[in-house]
Amino acid sequence: MSFLFGSRSSKTFKPKKNIPEGSHQYELLKHAEATLGSGNLRQAVMLPEGEDLNEWIAVNTVDFFNQINMLYGTITEFCTETSCSVMSAGPRCTNCLCFLCRYEYHWADGTNIKKPIKCSAPKYIDYLMTWVQDQLDDETLFPSKIGVPFPKNFMSVAKTILKRLFRVYAHIYHQHFDSVMQLQEEAHLNTSFKHFIFFVQEFNLIDRRELAPLQDLIEKLGSKDR
Repeated sequence: MSFLFGSRSSKTFKPKKNIPEGSHQYELLKHAEATLGSGNLRQAVMLPEGEDLNEWIAVNTVDFFNQINMLYGTITEFCTETSCSVMSAGPRCTNCLCFLCRYEYHWADGTNIKKPIKCSAPKYIDYLMTWVQDQLDDETLFPSKIGVPFPKNFMSVAKTILKRLFRVYAHIYHQHFDSVMQLQEEAHLNTSFKHFIFFVQEFNLIDRRELAPLQDLIEKLGSKDR
């Protein structure tokens, strides 16, 4: 169950990733739910005393995947090959008709698709969420059993996952926020994104340059929290 959405929505883009009940990660999930319930997101993202940083990041990465899964699932009918022929964040410049005023993302996973390809937003997000799902299901990368160590490259993989999940937020905000408002989902989107941003800022998980498409929004969220 997602920290922020509870059981209010069953529609997801990809199958939900569950953390096994009874595991230590499940207990961390419950701790995060409790702290988020206090309403202080800055405090909620902090590493609980005595806990392992990798495990905390793993649990939250799974939850952000589930949150974005649900958010994108609500607007898939508006995100089509026709309406979103390119995976982008930001409008095309109407003055110079160039693409320099927006951010465009090409897909590559280094395994199945080694050279970045230009594709539609729904195709890109399908590639992305499938790839993230594969990483989360890999017990060598995201071990769920007590005593199994995280690999040395875990932090690098987690950073790449979160960097790519951010792009889905950016696309939704720039291309589909009108649809989000029509569905009355903006409060859920804003809370989820604020939680995500506070988390990646707390542990320096995404380079500031990658956050540029939503920098104005991020600054507003930060100023409101002070």
